[in-house]
Amino acid sequence: MGLLLRASCSASLLSSAASAKVARLTTLALFSPTPKPINPRARAPLPISISMDPALVDPAHLQALMLACAHSCALRLSPAAPASPVEPVDLGKLRTAIAHSFIVVSVFCGARYLTDAGEGEGEEQRFLGLGLDLGLGRQGEQRLVGFGRAVSDLGLTASVHDVVVHPSLQRRGIGQKIVDKITSVLHSRGIYDISALCTEKERSFFEACGFGDDMMGSTTMLYTRNVQMLYNKNTHK
Repeated sequence: MGLLLRASCSASLLSSAASAKVARLTTLALFSPTPKPINPRARAPLPISISMDPALVDPAHLQALMLACAHSCALRLSPAAPASPVEPVDLGKLRTAIAHSFIVVSVFCGARYLTDAGEGEGEEQRFLGLGLDLGLGRQGEQRLVGFGRAVSDLGLTASVHDVVVHPSLQRRGIGQKIVDKITSVLHSRGIYDISALCTEKERSFFEACGFGDDMMGSTTMLYTRNVQMLYNKNTHK
């Protein structure tokens, strides 16, 4: 009788342990997060090429890239209205600006990565009324997807301008690569007083690239005396 009771108790303990183990596995299964499917394309590095040759930059393609990024080069005399569209930068002035920049960094990528990232004919058609090509092109073609430049007195100071990355490829480190390239070249020339003209929206990006507030507390001021009148006169000739 004692043996039967002991055997019955042992079986009951084993059954309870098994139940507890099953319950624990079930609880873990219920509360464990479901693994998300991995998108290999999202994790794979982009096959980009970076150049510092200004001759490789087509001003028309850069104009389209700036427009796609809503990057304005217009005279900043007054804040633009929220709904006002960004006007394409003048091609002649853009060509001159590239030619006279101390450093020009351009980034190229296969056109298919733009379409894979969500761009398509609809995006290109939005700008057909302006006669602009957003640089989507055919599969396999290399397209301008990033740009940045710096002007300098070649001795003491330099400033960074027009850092843009195609919207479908932003937040993938391309912009930071452009700025890093610019600053490393300037440092190699002994130039450490480097400034960046940016909007409040772009501030966090430049802070991530190593920029901060001027220790002297200086600010950027724009010469405005008679400039609007002269600007309108020369623009509407």
